[in-house]
Amino acid sequence: MSPTHRIEALQYARKQAGRFLGDLKAFVAIPSVSTEPDRRADIDRAARWVADYMRGVGIDGVEICPTEGHSVVYGEMLGAGTGAPTVLVYGHYDVQPAGPPDLWKSGPFDPALRGEYLYGRGATDMKGQVMAVLNAVEAVAGTGPLPVNLKFLIEGEEEIGSPSLRLFVESCKDRLSCNVVLNADTGMIAPDQPAIVYALRGLACFEIRLYGPARDLHSGIYGGVVHNPAQVLCELIAGMHDEAGRVTLPGFYDAVRPLAAEERSELARLPMDETFYLDKTGAPLLWGEVGFTPVERTGSRPTLEVNGILSGYTGPGAKTVLPALALAKISTRLVPDQDPGEVREQLLRYLETKAPPTVRWELIDMGGGPASLSRRDSRAVAALGKAMEQVWGIAPLFKREGGSVPAVSILQDLLGIDSLNTGFSLPDDNMHGPDERLHLPTWYRGTEMLIHFFFNLA
Repeated sequence: MSPTHRIEALQYARKQAGRFLGDLKAFVAIPSVSTEPDRRADIDRAARWVADYMRGVGIDGVEICPTEGHSVVYGEMLGAGTGAPTVLVYGHYDVQPAGPPDLWKSGPFDPALRGEYLYGRGATDMKGQVMAVLNAVEAVAGTGPLPVNLKFLIEGEEEIGSPSLRLFVESCKDRLSCNVVLNADTGMIAPDQPAIVYALRGLACFEIRLYGPARDLHSGIYGGVVHNPAQVLCELIAGMHDEAGRVTLPGFYDAVRPLAAEERSELARLPMDETFYLDKTGAPLLWGEVGFTPVERTGSRPTLEVNGILSGYTGPGAKTVLPALALAKISTRLVPDQDPGEVREQLLRYLETKAPPTVRWELIDMGGGPASLSRRDSRAVAALGKAMEQVWGIAPLFKREGGSVPAVSILQDLLGIDSLNTGFSLPDDNMHGPDERLHLPTWYRGTEMLIHFFFNLA
C-alpha cells in the first residue's frame, strides 16, 4: 500500500461529501417498509437501488438473491488476495413503518435538511449507515487498491426479525466465509464520544389475543355479567412485572448470565447516568429493575415491554361498548443464554396460570432471535478502536446495546465469526419514532473512520 493512499482516500471522501448526501436522500426517499405487505414493490425497488449503487462503487458480482421473503443483495471485492483479511459487510435496506404522518414535521419519505440533520425514515436506521460504508469503500477503491477483501450482505428483513436470513446464510456458508463481520447497525453515545458495541440483546415478540363475548356488547346491559377482555388484558399485563421491576414469567431469569465485576466497572465508565436518560427520553422519572444502573438495565438485563394495546372503541366521543376482543403486542429483550423459544414457553405458562376461564386466549409468536456477545480483544476491535481515535481524538468506550440485530447472532452461529458492531446513530436520533434523523457531521466522520479502519485492519 502506498503511504499516501489513506490520505488520498480521505480527501476523496471530503470532496464527494455533497454527492454522498444527495445519494443518501435518494435512498431514504424509497419507502421500503418491510412489515407492510403493500410496500412490496418499494422493497424490491430499494434492493435494485442498492445493487445499482454497489455496481457503481465498483463492487463485483452484485446479485439480488431471492429468499422466502425479501431479497438479499450480495457483492464482493476480493482483489486484495488471500493474504489479506476478508470483511463481510452486513446491512439492511428495509425500514420501520412511518407511523402517524401528523407527528412528522416533514414527510417521512421526503428527506429534509434542517440544521445539521437529515430527517426521514431510515436516515439513521440504517440507510445512512449502509451509505457510510459504501462511501468509504468508494473512497478507498477510487484512489488505489483495496487493502482488504470485502463481501457484502445487505438484507431487506431486519426490521421484521430477519426471518429468511438463516436459511440464506446456511445455503451459501462457503461464499460468505470471512475473518470478521462489520455490522454498522449500532451507534455512538454522543457526537464527541465514539463507542464499540460488543453485545446486543436478543428479541422475542408476541401478540396476545383475548376473546370475550361473540361480539361487542352494550356495556350498560351486559356490563357486570360478562368479563371484559380489555380489563383482563390490563390485569395480565400489570402482573408481568413485580414491585421491584422484575419480569414475573416463570423461569425468566434462570438462564441469565450475571455481570462480572470487571464488566460492571467498564460499563460504569459510560457517561450515561440517570440524567442522561431523563434528558433523552423526557420521562418524569426513570423506572426499572432494582439493583442495576440505567446503563446495565438497557444493555445487560432482560426486559418485557408492551408495544401496543388495542380494544374496543378509541374514536372521538363516547361509545359505551363492552369489547369482544383485546390484543397486545409484547416484546422481550433477551441477554446471552436466554432462548426465544424458552421465553415463549414461559409466557405460555404465565397465561395458563393467570388467565381466567371467563375469556379465551391465544398467543401468536411474532419471531425473534438470541442475544450476541463478541470479544473485546480481537485484532479487528483494535483496528476499529484506533480508527475512532484517529478521527475523534479520543479512545472509544465499550458498551452493550439494548437493541437487537438478529443477523449478528445468525452469522456468529453459522459462520463462527464475531461481528464488529459500529455505527453513527445517536441516542436522540428518534430511531423508530417520528422525525427520525441523522446527524450529518457525525456521519461524515463515520465515513472517514471506516476508511481508517480498512487500512488499520490490513
